[in-house]
Amino acid sequence: MKKKSLWFLPILFLFQFVTAQPKYEFRGVWIATVNNIDWPTYGVWDSEKQKAEYIQMIEKHQKNGMNAMIVQIRPSADAFYPSELEPWSEWLTGTQGKAPVPYYDPLKFMIEETHKRGMEFHAWLNPYRAVFNTSTSSISADHITRKHPEWFLTYGDKKYFDPGNKEAQKFVVSVVRDIVKRYDVDAIHMDDYFYPYRIPGKEFPDAATYKSSGSKLSKDDWRRSNTDSIIEAISIAIKQEKRFCRFGISPFSVWRNKDKDPRGSDSQGGQTNYDDLYADILLWMQKRWIDYVTPQLYFYIGHPKVDYAKMLDWWSRNSYGRHIYIGHGIYRASGNEKDWTNPQELPNQIKMLRRNPNVQGSIYFSSKSFDKNPNGWNDSLQNTYYKYPALLPPMRWIDKEKPWPPIVERTITNDSIIELTVKPDPRNLIEIKYYVVYQYAANSESETFGNIPKYISQFVVKPEGFVLKEALSSKNYSYRYLITAVGKNNNESDLSEIAILVQPGGKWGFYKP
Repeated sequence: MKKKSLWFLPILFLFQFVTAQPKYEFRGVWIATVNNIDWPTYGVWDSEKQKAEYIQMIEKHQKNGMNAMIVQIRPSADAFYPSELEPWSEWLTGTQGKAPVPYYDPLKFMIEETHKRGMEFHAWLNPYRAVFNTSTSSISADHITRKHPEWFLTYGDKKYFDPGNKEAQKFVVSVVRDIVKRYDVDAIHMDDYFYPYRIPGKEFPDAATYKSSGSKLSKDDWRRSNTDSIIEAISIAIKQEKRFCRFGISPFSVWRNKDKDPRGSDSQGGQTNYDDLYADILLWMQKRWIDYVTPQLYFYIGHPKVDYAKMLDWWSRNSYGRHIYIGHGIYRASGNEKDWTNPQELPNQIKMLRRNPNVQGSIYFSSKSFDKNPNGWNDSLQNTYYKYPALLPPMRWIDKEKPWPPIVERTITNDSIIELTVKPDPRNLIEIKYYVVYQYAANSESETFGNIPKYISQFVVKPEGFVLKEALSSKNYSYRYLITAVGKNNNESDLSEIAILVQPGGKWGFYKP
């Protein structure tokens, strides 16, 4: 991809107006590493080829307008990073415990490449899955299932941490703490696999743990309390290490059916978070243990049992002031479901969620689904729905403080080039993620300044400052530039005090908002 300049993001956004597009919107993609679903390609064990694949993948998503990558870095009690707690993943090198060759730290690499493009990196962990397939998985000699076999239960063809085992819980929390402490991840993200989905005719084998616990709770309530306790412990660990690091959960679409609970949704989910996975998502939001929830609404609008429209409305009414990013199942477009072959299905889902003020964005499952441009949705995102960049929505309950506006100094060189030198205000104590450059026509109304996405010309990921150069011309054109700084918690500063006005005929002046 050809770069605009040394100072700017690889993509320069060219805009036309779409009234429905919000300025703040989370736009993420799940990158699944388990079984090499999305990355790296199975058999591509060479480090340099893996790096090239990752860069190509995220640049594809950036072109589609995405601003966050949700990458699975711990799919099965293993690691896509050097760890003293868990071995290298078999899906990174082909053999669990084998380090990458040539050696590199994939997590560090992915975070850096993602951040330099102005996107967030959410580290996706599976909390309890320990062995993906007991018959075929590669298990290293130092894997935790070999060190502490008493912590694990086999269910179907998989092995899981026993959620009722307190030592196992502590170990999982220590893994999360280690990641947050050592890496600049923007969030810890967990999916819907807490207690596993039920296998017909088989009970999860935790009867002995339940009996030894001495709990007076019913078995179902005891299981839920086990899940509650680890979520609370992980939340505390994350915030102790880095207060700006967020905690997100991506649950199955249905919390509970209305026929089981009047608070539940008008749905007929065969298995639910509360009754089958023992995950009380609403409690976690009420208790403020998590910062965002991404319900997997992988069903189409009008589905007879789990209707996207009804579920969207239900989750939005139960947000408890936390962010909601809708999970879209675009992978279903490759199947035989008639409604997912409709090119308007995804656009209609996006338009529907944007009408809801309690919903702040979307995450798509999964990365590889975009490779074949299903139903032309890459084009729809690029040309219409994500045509303009979006700032990531700030989480005000974490921090409300905005950075100081950047200082902008202007010079003219050789009577032909205006240079804007942008520097952080020395009073600023907030870590800068990037700068936003707004470009306006000279006759623009000031009410639009900083409010409408189509006027964003580029994001500049250079926290220490940068230089913007604009060639003067004899043509009749004039622009005003205003610049803001965006902090670690995605709070945007006020507009810069100085904007350059390039007037017809090569004259120049200044505009103060």
